[in-house]
Amino acid sequence: MTDFDDRTRVHAFRDDALGEHDAVGLAAAIRRGEVSAAEAARDARERVRSVEDRLHAVQSYADTPAPTGAAAGAFAGVPTFVKDNTDYQGLPTGHGSEAFRPRAARRHAPFARQFLSSGVTVLGKTRLPEFGFSPTTEYEDAEPVRNPWHTGHSAGGSSGGAAALVAAGAVPLAHANDGGGSIRIPAACCGLVGLKPTRGRVVPNDQSRRLPLDLVCDGVVSRSVRDAAAFLAAAETYWRNPALPPVGLAEGPSGQRLRIGFLADSPNGVRSDAATREAVTRTVSVLQGLGHTVEPVEMAIDPAFTEDFLTYWGMLSFLIGVTGRTLGTDFDRTRMDPLSRGLRETYLENWLRTPGVLRRLRRTREAYAAAFRGLDLVLTPVLAHATPRIGHLSPAVAYPTLIERILAYVAFTPVDNVVGTPSVSLPAPAATDDGLPVGVMFSARPGGERKLLEIAFQLEAEQPFRRIQDR
Repeated sequence: MTDFDDRTRVHAFRDDALGEHDAVGLAAAIRRGEVSAAEAARDARERVRSVEDRLHAVQSYADTPAPTGAAAGAFAGVPTFVKDNTDYQGLPTGHGSEAFRPRAARRHAPFARQFLSSGVTVLGKTRLPEFGFSPTTEYEDAEPVRNPWHTGHSAGGSSGGAAALVAAGAVPLAHANDGGGSIRIPAACCGLVGLKPTRGRVVPNDQSRRLPLDLVCDGVVSRSVRDAAAFLAAAETYWRNPALPPVGLAEGPSGQRLRIGFLADSPNGVRSDAATREAVTRTVSVLQGLGHTVEPVEMAIDPAFTEDFLTYWGMLSFLIGVTGRTLGTDFDRTRMDPLSRGLRETYLENWLRTPGVLRRLRRTREAYAAAFRGLDLVLTPVLAHATPRIGHLSPAVAYPTLIERILAYVAFTPVDNVVGTPSVSLPAPAATDDGLPVGVMFSARPGGERKLLEIAFQLEAEQPFRRIQDR
């Protein structure tokens, strides 16, 4: 593999139809006739080509990308990508795996239709690690997706391809999904906004709705809070779950003073590194300066949570191995990567624990609800340490070492997936010594997306997010 360690930032910002617009700004420019959707798609394709040989973020391209026809949509004419674990008609869905030859999808997945209803122009599909299992988008025998802030580091996972393209300015926003942190992790690694909605907020994900515990929710990664807010409002226009309170279009801070709990170290005992703790500490100071009450909080998660989540994670790999021929008739589970195989073996060693695992994971909502008593939001890191160098979390690393590293890294995000609650990753007002972004995460009660967006708007206004194009 090519060594990019001597490189720093890679971005595609230039004086073209996209300019420095976020998705809301570009859609407004298109509506005003300042640029056309065709020009935006053309220039986005050129931007992607200008960075792809260094980022390796794209899985496949649409032959003839065209606006969807939803001219009144919030993102009408905005170029974007769909993650390669979601069917998009005419493009293969490979799930980041070499275990089968993907075939072109005959129809759009339900979420793809919901996303398209916003008016986006899909240029292709982004890369992810095999079946989205890893928090980094790396492979055993292929180029990894690289972080545009420093190409020697991971872009995160599993929505790493999406985050790399958005952070580099190739497109304003991109589809992502999250079953254990896969929206929020790459957002944190790449200095983006990544909102995981409440379970059931968007149309159900095909891959997980039939499982005993649905962990996965779809969304986007973006460079601005207003893009995240506009996405949710657009998604709600297409379909709204009547069991959840409506979000509507959040357009700024509420002015409400909140009571916010915070913790810098994971409830499962993982201690955060210095840069991550500094990010939380500085965010606490900003929040207090804005008039919010911020106090330490304890989250008494079952000590077995990490092991239980790992067992459930392994069950997913086991089920893919059993049902893989539905993806391709040539599916061969022995060709799954070492992480997937290791997870499957872990489950086979512990499968008798499955009923207890499911029972305890479902009970997590009780501890979560207890932590929120008297609080509006909870602030934590997204990850326990800064995004690692390429190779640290590679599936080629021996499984026992790799899983130990993953569990020491992904120590905060899975709880919201298990409970089904919304959370958002935001760029922190601090960075690592070598300039890599660090993310902080706010979590809310079920249905609390609007509160998350309002605090995110306030923080973005108080301390604008760092921009990759600024030196």
